[in-house]
Amino acid sequence: MKILYYIYQICIALPILLVLTILTALVTIAGSLLGGAHFWGYHPGKIWSQLICLFLLIPVKIRGREKLHNKTSYIFVPNHQGSFDIFLIYGFIGRNFKWMMKKSLRKLPFVGKACESAGHIFVDRSGPKKVLETIRQAKDSLKDGVSLVVFPEGARTFTGHMGYFKKGAFQLADDLQLAVVPVTIDGSFEILPRTGKWIHRHRMILTIHDPIPPKGKGMDNIKATMAEAYAAVESALPEKYKGMVKNEDQDR
Repeated sequence: MKILYYIYQICIALPILLVLTILTALVTIAGSLLGGAHFWGYHPGKIWSQLICLFLLIPVKIRGREKLHNKTSYIFVPNHQGSFDIFLIYGFIGRNFKWMMKKSLRKLPFVGKACESAGHIFVDRSGPKKVLETIRQAKDSLKDGVSLVVFPEGARTFTGHMGYFKKGAFQLADDLQLAVVPVTIDGSFEILPRTGKWIHRHRMILTIHDPIPPKGKGMDNIKATMAEAYAAVESALPEKYKGMVKNEDQDR
């Protein structure tokens, strides 16, 4: 059965998805220029992500979407299991949002320009002024119910276990006094882990936990929110992925 799936993905699914990716990028670029990035920066990517899961025959289950309030901006902090995290969140979280992503992704053909046109935020750590500019852009994006998605681990896991959380997303939530929403991704690691070369068919589950409202302002609030968010994300992982692998290299 695995052999048939590999043949299917190479001969049928991947060629279709390549065309869909280019078309989605072009629609996003054109739509964002002509009609604004609020709609065109989100909905084409959402449909693209859903189609990728559909054509690759990947079942998806969503839990906890009812915990989110309409027209409320949040900072979502999911674990980072693999490349398919992008499709799971973009396609199924059900919220208009902007990604906070590595600056190097801007160089991707078509996709990088589409992300820039859509108003997604490229993190530039080359100097203090660039960092402040990134923070300012993130703050400007968080209005009219638009949220922000940040992978607080900073990179994909090598083992399926979670790594340490960086404080950037929590610092921003503290500055703006926004609720942080922990999100657990389960199954993406089995589909395409960081060191994998083949896509494997496996179900994905997206668990949206209760929003964590600010309980104050300052470093105590940041640390407390980080700890609560980490515990919530880890709670919905399979037992085999619970517990941090301390010597895991995540290219931080």
